Amino acid sequence: MTAAPPLPYHRADGPADAAPLLLGPAIGTSTALWRAQVQGLSRTHRVIRWDLPGHGGTPTEVLPDPAPGRTTVADLGRLVLALADHLGLCRFGYAGVSLGGAVGAWLAVHHPERVTSLALVCTSARFGEPGGWRDRAALVRDQGTAPLAESAAGRWFTPAFAGSAAAARLVGDLRAAEAAGYAACCDALARYDLRADLHRIAAPTLVVAGRQDRATPVAHARELADAIPGASLLEIAAAAHLAPAERPRAVLAALRGHLGAPGGGDDQAQDRWEQGMAARRAVLGDAHVDRAVARTTGFTADFQDFVTRYAWGEIWTRPGLDRRARGCAALGALVALGHHDELAVHLRAALGNGLSREEIGEVLLQSAVYCGIPAANAAFGVAQRVLDRIDADNADADADAVG
Repeated sequence: MTAAPPLPYHRADGPADAAPLLLGPAIGTSTALWRAQVQGLSRTHRVIRWDLPGHGGTPTEVLPDPAPGRTTVADLGRLVLALADHLGLCRFGYAGVSLGGAVGAWLAVHHPERVTSLALVCTSARFGEPGGWRDRAALVRDQGTAPLAESAAGRWFTPAFAGSAAAARLVGDLRAAEAAGYAACCDALARYDLRADLHRIAAPTLVVAGRQDRATPVAHARELADAIPGASLLEIAAAAHLAPAERPRAVLAALRGHLGAPGGGDDQAQDRWEQGMAARRAVLGDAHVDRAVARTTGFTADFQDFVTRYAWGEIWTRPGLDRRARGCAALGALVALGHHDELAVHLRAALGNGLSREEIGEVLLQSAVYCGIPAANAAFGVAQRVLDRIDADNADADADAVG
């Protein structure tokens, strides 16, 4: 009896009878890279995440020959096909990051009958000169992945995200990777060049790029999108190489739209989300919204989607009141309910949307009559701290300008 071929470790989420969607990881990461998108995608798809050889739960031994210089992207693609066959998936959608994206592109070129849709995230048709990858493979075989982990956050993320707990967890995946498996994946990247075959991709394709990605710059994404017939290109602001971790909401929305899933492909829902995000940024400011988006997880993704579409896309965008009036109403409600953290956010927003300090004081004074003196007293305290912080920030900015 012939032994079954070894399979990569995988995790499956979503209805067993839903359309299958395979998610491929970047070199140095694990299935955790896609954690923030799983809950949103698994509402409409059978989501299957898999690990590269020597990464996460997949041993290096799944490779036919992990000796130096032997592994190719084709070897990794055949592992994915073996996994799909094992799961009974004749056809599947595919999305992959970096090396995981290269695997998806190879599958779409060489096995077009299997791939129903393709999303290439922060990836390339060629990952630079082969010598650099061969040198990295030799370093890892000699010293392990620890030397690479020291600088990984700077390569993978924007400075604003590099120090986060989520970034640290992904760097931990790199530290835990088997040297032989990681080096073999470097060999695959060294030998990979699909530029001449991109025109053969027939699956509907979305290319996603992080605007601050140094590993696979936006120019690489444009090369993919220009060469793949009918491909669409999305550039995500404030994102570097591991965009699914750094900008989870943006990547989830892009995939939903590409896959035609409810909440993404539905034109009205997508319009509400886009209008809501525009209003949310206009009222609360880009910095606050970017922080909220960066903190989105698989557990909170649906709530963030609901807030953006309903609160911001349906209420804040209604024509009956202007934003100054809606801001006043929001302040009064937050005072009444004692939601002081949210009150602080909306106080800053009110100032940014045209309310003066005197007018904010009048709103809080009015709340004393209808919400009670203790509630208004607490609100005045919150407002004073917000105003003091703004004054201090302005003073620091003036000092820097003078200096």
